[in-house]
Amino acid sequence: MASLGWLPHRKRSATARSVLAGEAAAEAARKTSLAPGVAEAAPEAAKAEPEFPVVGDVRAAAFFDLDNTVMQGAALFHFGRGLYKREFFSKRELARFAWQQTWFRLAGVEDPAHMEDARDSALSIVRGHHVSELMDMGEEIYDEYMADRIWPGTRALAQAHLDAGQKVWLVTAAPVEAATIIARRLGLTGALGTVAESVDGVYTGRLVGEPLHGPAKAEAVRALALAEYLDLTRCAAYSDSHNDIPMLSIVGYPYAINPDTKLKRHAREHDWRLRDYRTARKAAKVGIPAAAGVGALAGGAAAAAALHRRRR
Repeated sequence: MASLGWLPHRKRSATARSVLAGEAAAEAARKTSLAPGVAEAAPEAAKAEPEFPVVGDVRAAAFFDLDNTVMQGAALFHFGRGLYKREFFSKRELARFAWQQTWFRLAGVEDPAHMEDARDSALSIVRGHHVSELMDMGEEIYDEYMADRIWPGTRALAQAHLDAGQKVWLVTAAPVEAATIIARRLGLTGALGTVAESVDGVYTGRLVGEPLHGPAKAEAVRALALAEYLDLTRCAAYSDSHNDIPMLSIVGYPYAINPDTKLKRHAREHDWRLRDYRTARKAAKVGIPAAAGVGALAGGAAAAAALHRRRR
């Protein structure tokens, strides 16, 4: 289990402010738009939503999936690239990581068979290495392969919880060491991840339990909530995958972020909130000017679509 602790309060970045402002404006526009024939509706008919996240509510926290929710692509693949560069394994093993990542990006879903293959590959690679060795390398690998793959919109959502005085945790099937590094570099509270067994600080090549995936994530969140005296009905969870429906279902504020098809359908059926930051990234690639592209990333999919229409 990763070391979990409080982080000092710090001001939200300009990017975070822009993203939150853009989403707030879009939400306000949706709520204040009126259907034909109701222009004369009484102002008191509309009720404002309660503030969220609630400032000072220390019994609330936020739980974020990592792959394709906070970060583009799979953390395990990016970590594997960094280890290959440091001659931890062969080109053949790198090709396997590349295929797993390609499947993940094209299919947009987590395939259990691919995840198991990736897990077994990673365990065989780290067997016999010191935990401290991989932690040190992980810091460098984050800067090389992960830092520029963080979704600004999701990062802003996490910062909103931090600014409200709440703890924010990553919950991922990725190794807890990699997850802990990412959480710390993003200024989050900590991380729940898959734990590889080690004896005297050396990896044995076995797991403690099973990968933190699907229902296991929900169990981890429940356990942490109990230990931290959290009220799950006041907590939020964010994920892109239908595999995380168990985790999303146990909190009071579930969010579907860059959702796959099954999660999007489930979210709409259960009136969960959705955020998709992929559309903005695609729009920025097809010719939106540099300044507009930054605004699209900050403002989300709606802003990107509006800019694209204006260019026509």
